[in-house]
Amino acid sequence: MNRTADVIVVGAGVQGASLAFHLARRGARVVVLERGSVAGEATARSSGFVRMHYDLESDARLAAASFPYFLDWSNHVGAGDCGFVPTGFLQLVPASLADDLRANVAMQQRLGIDTRVVGPAEVAELVPGSTIDDITVGAFEPASGYADPYGTAAGFLDAARRAGAEVVPGCRVVSVVVEGETVTGVDTDLGRFAAPIVVDVAGAWSAELARTVGLDIPVEPWRHSTAYFGLPGGRDPRFPIVIDEINQVYFRPEGSEMMLVGLESGNVLGGSPDRPLEAVTSADLEAMVTQVCARVPWMAQGTLRTSHGGQDGITPDQRAILGPAGPEGFFLACGFSGTGFKTAPAIGASLAELILDGRSTTADISAYSLSRFSEGRLLVGEHPYGKLWR
Repeated sequence: MNRTADVIVVGAGVQGASLAFHLARRGARVVVLERGSVAGEATARSSGFVRMHYDLESDARLAAASFPYFLDWSNHVGAGDCGFVPTGFLQLVPASLADDLRANVAMQQRLGIDTRVVGPAEVAELVPGSTIDDITVGAFEPASGYADPYGTAAGFLDAARRAGAEVVPGCRVVSVVVEGETVTGVDTDLGRFAAPIVVDVAGAWSAELARTVGLDIPVEPWRHSTAYFGLPGGRDPRFPIVIDEINQVYFRPEGSEMMLVGLESGNVLGGSPDRPLEAVTSADLEAMVTQVCARVPWMAQGTLRTSHGGQDGITPDQRAILGPAGPEGFFLACGFSGTGFKTAPAIGASLAELILDGRSTTADISAYSLSRFSEGRLLVGEHPYGKLWR
């Protein structure tokens, strides 16, 4: 086990894996420390959406810069398989947000994203048998889809290992070691690891780790449930991912026989990230059925296959915290608020550039700094939809 590195990455979810890959391929000596198993927490329970529709331009830019990785994984990463499945992506919003959606689509088109505004008739074609009488407009990305979260993280880490990185699962970081005002490594339940740079990519545990360097960051555990339902017999699985803000539900196909469903409302905030994940409640399952059937009534004939809960770290504006903070050599990459999967490739590249070169060129991530909270400049889109998680 290598106890000395140039950079220690704390957390082996998809964001930590992407960062390790981008650092290692630049020649940095990287050690990734993971308290559990690779991609075993938020990433393992991600819905795996790969889409670019956001109401914040910097988010859309990060997603657009990440998209080529999913489309051509072998050339961009060269190890493993992200399992990308092109389905298309459909965003639906209440009539009161129709003009905001049109403006956001126009912004995304200026960025080169393949997206367009669709009306009720096209929604009916995209999602056969759907209810459309409450739809004014939607946004459709024909090339988007979903990917395998575990496969994505594992592929990044496999490629990172080939470039010299080391991954240590089952290693809990107790504290970051600081001498004077400079990071010198971490103490773990397996002993000390030395490095001048430590990156906190610890998900729901990120605030706990940041406190060991005297930082109080506004990231709290956020818990969310998803379920898989069997499609009714004979139902065609070829429909897009749908985020339906009208009914506060999202869904997508899973393979040829199932549908993944999640709720935007009823999420649990706070508490210890170490407490056991609870089973999905019958009330949540009922809400999933009611809200998805409001859009696709034919799912009333579906069957529950399985369900699970997961957790991530969430911030007040539901956007990530990225960049240096606290003592010299300490970096944050946390607070992804349940939407970090699709942006992991570009964020990993940008953070690696910031760490190694002093500035990021893949994407400008300066707006995601921790200081935005104390300075009162929360990240809100020019044409906002409001918070995703309620």
